[in-house]
Amino acid sequence: MRNAIVLAAGKGTRMKSQLSKVMHPIIDRPMLGYIIDALRAVHTERIVIVVGYQAQSIMDAYPDCEFAMQMPQLGTGHAVMQCSQLKEEKGQTLVINGDGPCITPETLEKLFQANEGASCTLLTSILEDGAHYGRIVRDANNNVISIVEAKDCTPEQKKICEINAGMYCFDNQDLFSNINQLKTNNAQHEYYLTDMVKILSSQGKQVKGLVIEDRDEVMGINDCVELNKAYELMKQRINTKWMKEGVQIVDPNRTVIGKDVQIGHDVIIYPNVEITGKTVIGDFVEILPNSMIQNAVIENNVCIDNSKIENCLIKEGQRIGPFSYEKGNKNGLNIKNV
Repeated sequence: MRNAIVLAAGKGTRMKSQLSKVMHPIIDRPMLGYIIDALRAVHTERIVIVVGYQAQSIMDAYPDCEFAMQMPQLGTGHAVMQCSQLKEEKGQTLVINGDGPCITPETLEKLFQANEGASCTLLTSILEDGAHYGRIVRDANNNVISIVEAKDCTPEQKKICEINAGMYCFDNQDLFSNINQLKTNNAQHEYYLTDMVKILSSQGKQVKGLVIEDRDEVMGINDCVELNKAYELMKQRINTKWMKEGVQIVDPNRTVIGKDVQIGHDVIIYPNVEITGKTVIGDFVEILPNSMIQNAVIENNVCIDNSKIENCLIKEGQRIGPFSYEKGNKNGLNIKNV
């Protein structure tokens, strides 16, 4: 069985916003939504979101998930302690930060598979300068024996270039039978989940480190500058996918396409176009500059010229615009035979 714990209790003070950090949008959904989507894509059966600051807004947004309350917030290990509903489960449990929306299902699948037969597998990354990240300490057999937080590193440990990427896959029974061994004897006086590595390895259990190839996948978002970086990365990832599928995007830097959009063949999209929601674009469609389409169905051979379309079905062969605003009912598509 595959489980996941998503850490989403913090406020994110550097965002300088009253909105919970994980609810800040990227294209057409909160950053947390990308993580939930990726977990669902690799058949994660139980997803527990650890909430705290503005908990109700997160619970309302993701009613198909489970929740654990963390108040006060005393570290990542303390967050996992709150997820008592998973303590009897078998299988594997992924622990992931709620502010890392760029992670792909492919990486999550590698992490789950790497941990088969092991007690814990953590994602790591190689940096020239480990900076403020926790350092990975390995033994002679290349197994991970501990993670030392940057604030607690010795001068020698600070020279280590392999750092903790902040994502873990545990054998669930090993995790919950040892989680209460965590202590707060560190610089922050918090329960560090990273200390689980040393606890498990000291018991002779295998702890692996899986080096991630694309460092951007585990990028954490702490302020609006990093939020924009994630936005640009997601936009580029989606646009590149569609161009490889044969969609002609005239200027990818000025085109925004949501993750759930479907596009047919022989489609051309001009600059300053935004297509979001559950939109379905048919074949031989031309979308001219400055158009916005949301939750619409566009049939074949349609031309949309500098117009906004929401919750509408545009029938085959129609030309919309310029300067049209076609708005349907949110509860169903209106048919537009313009």
